[in-house]
Amino acid sequence: MKTESIINFYDRESIEATEFRRLYSNIRNSNDEKLKSVMVTSSVIEEGKSTVSSYLALSIAENSDDKILLLDADLRRPMINVFFRLPLETGLADILQKKCSIKQAVKSTPVTGLSIITAGKLTSDPAAILSQQPLKEMFEELKFYFDFIIIDVPPIIPVSDPLIIANEVDGVVIVVRAGKTPREVVKRAVNFLNNSNINVLGTVLNNLEEVLPYYYSSKYYSYKYYHKSSQKTKK
Repeated sequence: MKTESIINFYDRESIEATEFRRLYSNIRNSNDEKLKSVMVTSSVIEEGKSTVSSYLALSIAENSDDKILLLDADLRRPMINVFFRLPLETGLADILQKKCSIKQAVKSTPVTGLSIITAGKLTSDPAAILSQQPLKEMFEELKFYFDFIIIDVPPIIPVSDPLIIANEVDGVVIVVRAGKTPREVVKRAVNFLNNSNINVLGTVLNNLEEVLPYYYSSKYYSYKYYHKSSQKTKK
């Protein structure tokens, strides 16, 4: 089954779009300093953080004159390229390994003001790539080019990647799937961030299960946090 771009399902007059505009307003008003970068994550898998990242980026771009960037920093199981029907290659991993420049990695979209950097070519050790000095330099350059940056990252508890990236952004939003995520699990994720002195802006209660077609559900893609190269083939 061939998927369509998430853009085809976005309706700026819908209730959901209104809620995402409200979310953006709350984010910008949650801190005295002007925020330019927000990381979107979750406690564990299958909470809809990539969907929230995508809809937030679309809502901001559709309702402002700002230059918006949606950055897929999930180097383990990227989804932004799937949602927007874009090539995975020439993205974040390639920038950090100095295989391409930021300008070469930026991909345009049909939505005025919205650009995307996909995850790039996947590697066997994402944490090592993210720990390199170019990450800090990259964010400094991105903040020069764009007015607002949304970063989609892996969940906090399974892997260390989010804590590495969180040190380079202005704030973090945690997505919680209604009726699924245990409260203690969310508390543990928040504690990870607080212990690292990360600016936690708040949580998003995700109840958008029926907004997008089923094939945008993480379950459809067998969403797991491992790299393909680490899978063992049964003989």
